[in-house]
Amino acid sequence: MSKNGNNGTGGKRRMPRGKRVLLILGSLIAGFALVIGGLFTWLYTGAKVSTVGAVDFRNALAVPPLAASTVEADGTRVFDLRMQAGETEFTPGTRTPTWGFNGSHLGPTLRAAKGEKVRVKVANNLPEESTVHWHGMHLPAAMDGGPHQMVPAGGSWAPEWTVQQPASTLWYHPHPHGATETHVQRGLAGLFLLDDAESAALPLPGTYGVDDIPVIVQDVTFDGAKLDHGHKLMRNVGFLGDRTMVNGTPAPYVTVQDELVRLRLLNASTARVYTFGLDDGRTFRQIASDGGLLEAPHTTGRLRLSPGERAEVVIRMQPGERRVLRSYPLDAGLDFWNQRFGGGDDSFDVMQLRAAPTLRPSAELPGTLVASALPTGEDSARSRFFELKMSGINGRKMDMSRVDETVTRGTAETWTLRNNDGMPHNFHVHDVQFRILDINGAAPPPPLRGPKDTVFIASGSTVRIALRFDGPADPDTPYMYHCHLLYHEDQGMMGQFVVVDPGGSAAAPKPPPTSGSHRH
Repeated sequence: MSKNGNNGTGGKRRMPRGKRVLLILGSLIAGFALVIGGLFTWLYTGAKVSTVGAVDFRNALAVPPLAASTVEADGTRVFDLRMQAGETEFTPGTRTPTWGFNGSHLGPTLRAAKGEKVRVKVANNLPEESTVHWHGMHLPAAMDGGPHQMVPAGGSWAPEWTVQQPASTLWYHPHPHGATETHVQRGLAGLFLLDDAESAALPLPGTYGVDDIPVIVQDVTFDGAKLDHGHKLMRNVGFLGDRTMVNGTPAPYVTVQDELVRLRLLNASTARVYTFGLDDGRTFRQIASDGGLLEAPHTTGRLRLSPGERAEVVIRMQPGERRVLRSYPLDAGLDFWNQRFGGGDDSFDVMQLRAAPTLRPSAELPGTLVASALPTGEDSARSRFFELKMSGINGRKMDMSRVDETVTRGTAETWTLRNNDGMPHNFHVHDVQFRILDINGAAPPPPLRGPKDTVFIASGSTVRIALRFDGPADPDTPYMYHCHLLYHEDQGMMGQFVVVDPGGSAAAPKPPPTSGSHRH
């Protein structure tokens, strides 16, 4: 053998085969890890959206018209709503296919007073079946417009009820099981305002469209001329758009003529949570939550609204100034994954407020508003627990033929809502306005102490609410409770309850009038 250790043929010693394989494998794994890491970095960086400072506010805010109505001999106020397909020019010259009520996009504002009997004649001129749900309204289950009250394509429906709740900012939207997200995204939404004598007697801004402005906020993404309905990678919360519109107006401004302006804020987005504030950090006064006025105005600089929630705020303006209503990043204790991919890091310039050079004087807000009639939890007849997960509520996905809970008319209950799902959820209950008793064992902050029908629940949080079920009883027709992140709702994160007379029991829910797939 050669002294230099060669193999006698003059060649160098070769690396053992096993070691070569390990090195090659290691290189492949390292390369794969680099690719995956680079892809994640690209996805993570690209997931953050901000329009702050990039909106030119070139469009005057469209204010939804007040819906025409007639009053019949018995005092019933009658509205007509027509669900229809059309085209909308969000950008001049570009026609976007949309759906709307009585027009191509969104719908008129319905308005009625406490004590009035109302009837809404709904005609479905869409190419598919849908529903109209009166979100926040106390009314019989058969008139609620949930997935059991489907209106077939070409069909009609005329629910009627007596308004038996305080002045409030409610809204209406479709509720077809499995297709609510896309129906709302296409433009089917509108406000339903209620008035009462107690609210009218208070010195609050109250001229619709002048110092009392509806603000329906939605996030959208355009794919050319069309609205994009797709979910991007990692977006388990549902659809998240890259810009916002107000009342269907992109880059909107509103001219303010009064010292105080009242904004009726509605989060009509399907998944996005907004944290509203003004661009200069000034405070404003919140005067109402989902179901009506607070007991007293609350001064704040930030206001969080999850999908379906509403709030009324009053802003003081100075002559000639311009302020921006902005949505700031979400502060809800989310982990870095959900904070980024759930839209928590996003921020938007939503709408510009342009004060006229001279402003009309406004009356000062009163120190107190209305006394609360919400249940306190002290007289709750029973308690219920709801575990919120994408896999279903209390481990069960929505089943149209199954009644999940039966409640007794005239009783109050305490419901405990637990989200330990690793992502944000919220919880909406049909027919009732509830009181939030506590969040993670602590008293709710002032913005959440008024009447609520929808509540945001961050992951790792527990919320207790007190509800009273005043009827009417209907053992055959259920109401819904569900997550109002509409993708979650469509995936089955919803349950049903019926209200029965004392000693009564639930019947099997009646099937909807039509069946079949809602998806496109």
